[in-house]
Amino acid sequence: TPRTMFAATHSAALSAKQCQFNSNTISAKRMSVAPVAGRSTLEVVAKKKWEKQAMTKNGLPVRIPMHVKTNDKVIVIAGADKGKVTNVVEVFTKTGEVLCKDVNIKTKHIKPRGEGETGQIIQREFPIAHSNVMHYSEAQSVRSRIGTKMVDGKKKRVLKKTGEVLAN
Repeated sequence: TPRTMFAATHSAALSAKQCQFNSNTISAKRMSVAPVAGRSTLEVVAKKKWEKQAMTKNGLPVRIPMHVKTNDKVIVIAGADKGKVTNVVEVFTKTGEVLCKDVNIKTKHIKPRGEGETGQIIQREFPIAHSNVMHYSEAQSVRSRIGTKMVDGKKKRVLKKTGEVLAN
């Protein structure tokens, strides 16, 4: 059948695309492809919770290595909130996103769940890509990349421009 021929001939392309087979049509939906350090193959990262998560050979979800950690002081370098200095609240290693305080605030409409309950309109923060934030030094008011240095026999994260040692 055409469907099986498509899957067989495009098996190499299936790593970068998720193929959805409808009743009579064949459509391929692009997914973001993120290179993982130390690996030669590209890993597929799903953006929606109903799409399948890429797995390692051990059956664990693929984690994206990131330069930021929770409670880091960062500055937003791209997007609507560009230039805003904030803290990282949460890090999502499966999707490569970070949740920052008072950044990317959107209005969310919540339906009522139970009987007699009313719906709500709330404003909350949504995650942004980790590549859109950069570490920030409040002492010198400058953004910087991150590096590592041995301090007292332990490997510590430091800001490259200022040499400032980060807390965690």
